[in-house]
Amino acid sequence: MPQTEQLTIDPTSPQPELIARAASIIKTGGLVAFPTETVYGLGADATNDAAIRGIFDAKGRPPDNPLIVHVADRQMLNRIALNISDKAARLIDRFWPGPLTLVLHRAPAVAPSVSAGLDTVAVRMPSAPVALALIRAAATPIAAPSANTSGRPSPTSADHVLQDLGGAVDLILDGGPTSIGIESTVIDMTADPPVILRPGWVTRDAISDLIGPVRTAASSAELSRSPGTRHQHYSPRARVVLIQSRSPEVILQTCLDLLNKGRIGYLGHTRTGISHPQFTEIIIGPTPQDYAASIYSELRRLDQSNPEVIVVQGIEPAAEGEAVMDRLERAASEVIAD
Repeated sequence: MPQTEQLTIDPTSPQPELIARAASIIKTGGLVAFPTETVYGLGADATNDAAIRGIFDAKGRPPDNPLIVHVADRQMLNRIALNISDKAARLIDRFWPGPLTLVLHRAPAVAPSVSAGLDTVAVRMPSAPVALALIRAAATPIAAPSANTSGRPSPTSADHVLQDLGGAVDLILDGGPTSIGIESTVIDMTADPPVILRPGWVTRDAISDLIGPVRTAASSAELSRSPGTRHQHYSPRARVVLIQSRSPEVILQTCLDLLNKGRIGYLGHTRTGISHPQFTEIIIGPTPQDYAASIYSELRRLDQSNPEVIVVQGIEPAAEGEAVMDRLERAASEVIAD
């Protein structure tokens, strides 16, 4: 297996020579993992179908799961998307660059495999300086799903990428931990009213305040237009039990019951008080920001102790918490409600 090159890059003022090295790989059909503000992306030229197939092969990603294309400016957007509505333009003006992905009508320049055979394309403009510099230097839109093995917790550090995809990627740009840690909001702007396909850091209230009513996807056909919505995602190797209850007693009793069956990991903001050699507890802050910055890395860390089950305490699914709970519910094999 080829060795993956890894370069440390300044996340705020990326070195031009490192960006040029990465851009040359993109231009010649290779794969580059790079930090965005959300998670690390696995990038390839969005107009090169052979390069895009390399993403699917490296990740083990189902071919019916479309990719998000990243652009650096409106001119690049106009190369890959058609008939951009006034509402979409207003969202672009307000939230780009940033963690908002718009599903738009696909232009012929987009490689067919990017959109999984659909007539739409999911597009966003990242705000991370490394990502923007790479897209500009490559002078092409870059398709980039999360840089992890399909179904695993998304990578928020270069080490996560190396753990999952070492040898399958030409280059990893190590820009340190990502600033948000949760994937972008995805909204289908080809529908009327627009449809939120995946909640993210740009909240539905912020969107509806700007463009009026939006709705939530109601069918698998609608969800097929978005990455990360229909297949299992964000899961560690261990089975995940998500506790929606805010009761410390429910959390404690669930952990104690599961301890009878083997090693347990626990991730939450409420301490259990359990002291047991088969029990590992990780406490994080209670806010959506705390969870978003921690859940993927801490799920990976707990997984390294080979637990039978990882118990995760949920948070209120309001505002940014909706995105956090969406990811946890997709990772969980069991949910314990209030």
